[in-house]
Amino acid sequence: MPHVTKVILYTGADGRAKFRDEPITLTEGSPQALLSPLLPSSGYRLRHSPVGFRSQFHCTVTPQWVFILGGQMEIGLQGGVSRVFKPGEHFYSADLLPPGASFDPAMHGHWSRQIGPDPLVTLFVQG
Repeated sequence: MPHVTKVILYTGADGRAKFRDEPITLTEGSPQALLSPLLPSSGYRLRHSPVGFRSQFHCTVTPQWVFILGGQMEIGLQGGVSRVFKPGEHFYSADLLPPGASFDPAMHGHWSRQIGPDPLVTLFVQG
């Protein structure tokens, strides 16, 4: 069955951010335009990050889809793992601070940065 890969940035049982891939099966529409089921959302934001932008380690506050519209975004995790997302790519950001935990930048969250010659333009869709 055709699907779209949902890259998920989440918090593992050990409290650290991780990536995992999960298929979203395209079960609706027609053979010429397959669709996923309707997914919930509650609002969106657009962001422009200039060349050279880099965040500190942080956790996602509200789970959200992140779509790369322009430029490139690198997401880095503790231990040196990172992934680069290019225009047209997306991921679901849900690496929340574990309940009852105090944020520790040596353990929790991820960082993001703009890479390449173009500013980073992203669309955040809260779900």
